Amino acid sequence: MGLLSKKDAKLITDPLADNNPITIQVLGICSALAVTAELKPSIVMAISVMFVLAMGNVVISLIRNIIPSKIRIIVQLVIAAVLVIIVDQILKAFAYELSKQLSVFVGLIITNCIIMGRFEAFALANTPWRSFLDGIGNSAGYGIILILVGFFRELLGSGSLLGFKVLGDSVEKTGVYAYGYENNGFMLLAPMALITIGIIIWVQRSRNPALIEHN
Repeated sequence: MGLLSKKDAKLITDPLADNNPITIQVLGICSALAVTAELKPSIVMAISVMFVLAMGNVVISLIRNIIPSKIRIIVQLVIAAVLVIIVDQILKAFAYELSKQLSVFVGLIITNCIIMGRFEAFALANTPWRSFLDGIGNSAGYGIILILVGFFRELLGSGSLLGFKVLGDSVEKTGVYAYGYENNGFMLLAPMALITIGIIIWVQRSRNPALIEHN
């Protein structure tokens, strides 16, 4: 038997598609709207959420039998807050400009519905290893959507990826490229993030009609 049983592997693979936190469970939408105008913040937010959710799930699972039920939500919030503070301090130390760009949205990971939902629904009832896999899977599913949205918004809105121009030099810095494409400023506005997510949901459900019946 490999490191992962089939049941354990599904904890990682299911949230990537058929049970994606954003496109199926409709959780974590706010950060998807707020930080995906560029690809780099999208990647950093995805990694940050993965660290908080995976480590938080493990901690909650380890102490699940000694947490008084009446204060379990408070305990979960405290654990999430400690992990978010660690992420925030690391960003300020090693990526200060990016930390300023993400602003309050790193702190708002504490209240991300995905984080609290997995703490409550999974980590409190499962072993640390399975809780870790659940955290990795759900955060990866969340991160994939953020990265996809950030990719298309930066590419079509600024003609760049990770700050590097990929559509060639614009004519007289007007945003119009030699072969006719013009930067679409609307892609950089929050409503376009929602529209992009909507398109991803449409593609996903058109490829798997069972998801429509399920919802």
